[in-house]
Amino acid sequence: MNPPIQNSNSPFTAIHLAVERCRAGDENRLLFRMKSGFAVLFVDQVLPGYCMLLPDPVVGQLNDLSGVARADFFADMAILGDAVLAVTNCRRINYEILGNVEPALHAHVIPRYADEVPELRTRPIWFYDFAAAPKFDPVIHAPLQRSLIAKLKSLCGTIPERA
Repeated sequence: MNPPIQNSNSPFTAIHLAVERCRAGDENRLLFRMKSGFAVLFVDQVLPGYCMLLPDPVVGQLNDLSGVARADFFADMAILGDAVLAVTNCRRINYEILGNVEPALHAHVIPRYADEVPELRTRPIWFYDFAAAPKFDPVIHAPLQRSLIAKLKSLCGTIPERA
């Protein structure tokens, strides 16, 4: 049985809901069960391969994790970046942990491409028009999703279910 969601520092958020869907097998953006939580494709595919790492259990912020849990979260974030880098052939990966809009720990893993619009290439992802971005679609994004799942499996092996 999975431990309950823990988040004493913030209200129930979209991160909590996504983790619950991942646990239940109902999250169509799910890529892989990592040691620290779940890798998912971001709902707004502003740049192809934009992903998030969601902790399980959910905590308010990175500072709520310690020791092994904190190290696992950072390692999983980097592994997810390795997978995105390999699958998308992007130029580099940007990593962001913010928590201002959704006050629960989650990491953004953002591929950056050489052919981005010059005015946006060196700016944070938040300068892009998210309203105009393609939304995750399980049919359209299936090839990308399958490739990321396969790469994560090769990088991580099988992650045992938590008791």
